[in-house]
Amino acid sequence: MLIVDDHAVVRRGIRAYLDVLDGMEVVAEAVDGQDALDKLETMAAHRELPDVVLLDLLMPRLDGSATTARITSTHPGVRVVVLTSFGEMERVHAALANGASGYLLKSAGPAEVAGAIRAAARDEVFLDPAVARRLTQEIISPPTGLNALTERERGVLALIATGRSNKAIAEELVISERTARTHVSNVLRKLQLTSRTQAALVAVREGLVPPQS
Repeated sequence: MLIVDDHAVVRRGIRAYLDVLDGMEVVAEAVDGQDALDKLETMAAHRELPDVVLLDLLMPRLDGSATTARITSTHPGVRVVVLTSFGEMERVHAALANGASGYLLKSAGPAEVAGAIRAAARDEVFLDPAVARRLTQEIISPPTGLNALTERERGVLALIATGRSNKAIAEELVISERTARTHVSNVLRKLQLTSRTQAALVAVREGLVPPQS
């Protein structure tokens, strides 16, 4: 197993627990997503890839979501389990969409972490109970209208209403233009709209921005 977290104390704590469990072996640690990819490339060259990578989402250079996508596409036999402090459903959906086999919050107990790793090694999916409950609730009662938007998407909707382009939205939110374009597409899809003009009218109607004089 490879442990990926930019906090040394977290890596050492996880390793100390897992190293004493039967059938668990931590082969390496990485300080961020890029470091993890570099180590996996070296391991692959020696045919020593781990079965599971346990990683955080918020890391420098390359975040956990992008790292997950790279790992699952480059090394399809390696399973990824996310262990993070962030439980927002937007992050959960992104991690699962990028191929994560598990999603745990750092409030999880050691037994849950071990269970998620073992499940991933069996090619099963393991979700933190709190995350699983929210996913179930989404299926039973899917959010509609503005409730379907994340906080970031609400912010994007407000910027759309002020007439900003994707490039201007990207500069305002300090994100890539590609990411801004994705957020705009998600806003239109979730609100079942076909144009930015319609989105602007919704933003005004819902009070996200004042009416244009």
